[in-house]
Amino acid sequence: MKIGELVIHRFRGQEVAAHLDDLARLRIEVFREFPYLYDGDMAYERRYLATYGDCPESFFVLVEDQGRIVGGSSGLPLTVETPEIQAPWIEKGWDRQGIFYFGESVLLPAYRGRGLGHVFFDQRETFARELGGFTHAAFCAVQRPEDHPRHPNDYRPLDAFWRKRGYAPRPELVAHLSWKDLDEAESSPKPLVFWLGSLA
Repeated sequence: MKIGELVIHRFRGQEVAAHLDDLARLRIEVFREFPYLYDGDMAYERRYLATYGDCPESFFVLVEDQGRIVGGSSGLPLTVETPEIQAPWIEKGWDRQGIFYFGESVLLPAYRGRGLGHVFFDQRETFARELGGFTHAAFCAVQRPEDHPRHPNDYRPLDAFWRKRGYAPRPELVAHLSWKDLDEAESSPKPLVFWLGSLA
């Protein structure tokens, strides 16, 4: 699939293993921005993304521009995600079997505004439906206070885009993931609220 000069690649299961570092580098670069403020490193990324490389039902969408990976998105069944991601669903008594989890969508700034966000959602939703057995898709987003010292004046959250895609926040479902912010000496837990949408 192509959008102009950009090539959209799809990988599943063991195919994703060869592309873990591409997605890791994008995560480190893009997640430095607000609201994640992630001071990342490849060692952590490789440990986290190994879950995708080990899962036969994982999925990557990567955007290539003349040999360079400039965007990426991922997904896999919620039941094989990390304990921290599954914890709030277990605590609230949800049946996780029918939920496909969307990981990150990361895109370098120069490539935003070209409809690739929709491509990421379309591709992951289609893949989940092709697998069968999944009734919903979910993802989570970090919550930062309005008065956060690094809150940019021109920051626009993606809530409106996500709602147009048919997703709604579930404030009772909150994961707590730890990473080191740009201003932190050590990792600390951050709250991430889940959003849920139907695959029907």
